[in-house]
Amino acid sequence: MNRPNLHWSRRKFLGLSAIAFLASFAKACTPAASNSTPSLRVHANQRFLITADGLPFFYLGDTAWELFHRLNRDEATLYLQDRASKGFTVIQAVVLAELDGLRQPNPEGHQPLQNDDPTRPNEAYFRHVDYIVDQAEALGLYIGMLPTWGDKWNQKWGNGPEVFTPDNAEIFGAYLGERYRDKPIIWILGGDRNPETELHFAIIRAMAKGLQRGDQGRHLITYHPVGGSNSALWFHQDDWLAFNMFQSGHSEADTPNYETTEANYGLQPVKPTLDGEPCYEDHPIGWNPDNGWFDQFDVRRAAYWSMLAGACGHTYGNHNIWQMWQPGRGPISAARTPWQEALNHPGATQMGYLRRLFESRPYTELVPDQSLIAGEPGEGGEMIRAAIARDSSFAFLYTPMGKPIQVDLTKLKGDSVNASWYDPRQGIATSIDTFRVDEPSASSTTFAPTTNGRGQDWVLVLDQAGHSFPTPGASGA
Repeated sequence: MNRPNLHWSRRKFLGLSAIAFLASFAKACTPAASNSTPSLRVHANQRFLITADGLPFFYLGDTAWELFHRLNRDEATLYLQDRASKGFTVIQAVVLAELDGLRQPNPEGHQPLQNDDPTRPNEAYFRHVDYIVDQAEALGLYIGMLPTWGDKWNQKWGNGPEVFTPDNAEIFGAYLGERYRDKPIIWILGGDRNPETELHFAIIRAMAKGLQRGDQGRHLITYHPVGGSNSALWFHQDDWLAFNMFQSGHSEADTPNYETTEANYGLQPVKPTLDGEPCYEDHPIGWNPDNGWFDQFDVRRAAYWSMLAGACGHTYGNHNIWQMWQPGRGPISAARTPWQEALNHPGATQMGYLRRLFESRPYTELVPDQSLIAGEPGEGGEMIRAAIARDSSFAFLYTPMGKPIQVDLTKLKGDSVNASWYDPRQGIATSIDTFRVDEPSASSTTFAPTTNGRGQDWVLVLDQAGHSFPTPGASGA
């Protein structure tokens, strides 16, 4: 720790009264509640998320880590409107931000804490956070709110300083929980750090306890680890962890994130899972521009791979947007595109196409099933992934490089199957034909896309003939 513990020993004695005081303070300052965005919970099958009204909720996140810290109100509104228009549902943002978030003030000149003390939040700073949360709510967006970036409790790198103890983490969690109790929030603990000591575990669990105390258990909680790690490694058995989050990260091309999704899918107790930080669009591969840059294809493939391995949703990221880079700011890891320009990078729009495809079917019934693939699924970056509905009424198969897919049609329900190709680049479906499942070739029918190669990925959509499914990618499931 960068601070002596003497001050916090006194806090431990005063812990409960401090929690009560800050909770009362937060309640007085909390924006008026709105019923426009329903609260979330875990589906009865424990695989997906739904609203309190029982409707499927597709977690489509965007990493806007520096949103509260670096954008003024007009800029934040522009950003949120853009993301809502592209179909995002969750904005992942950090209260105590990574890039010198304790010492560098926000655009209004305010720091989040008085004297770096988590028990003394700066009301002026939080009014700015309130404004952004309210704007998100008005657009139907949820905030995946990280109370803090990880360098404030485990400063392996970054600015820090470490300011959290178990006692003040619970107090700060209760403050945030009470302040945003009636707002569309998903809590995300961690902040690109893994717990390494007993103290780290105690801080995380205390903050989760405080959040649940403050919001009365109204919001889901997950955990965002460092690249290559997974919340299930430490917290899967914790009751507060509603769903698992892992980070497949930015270290290399062709990272098989479906493997982590599969591993989490098989855990007990069953919990939803998703990739909360895959490769970012316009990010140098391995942080080295000499290796090339992740592009729209990389982010699409990560999304479809994970979704068809059983994820409850997916997070997109753009290297320029998470840090809200613009000329005049020192770029982190070779950021090269002003964030307002980066809003229009194609991968973000294509994530909306992903969501539209899944929502055009009852996707909460999907189960990963590689046995649909009668031939070889491929390897490396060409790996084909498949999933089928529990009642066998429809199936999705994704071929990243446009390689032909051999499919066992007998696994689908009914006498006939309607087949379509869905173009994840354009969000357009094209009908192929209707196929009988009782023909000799049905157990190994080959489907070949019209284009192939890197960037020519396709989704094969198979539907029970006679079922009233809409065109893939259209509304109406």
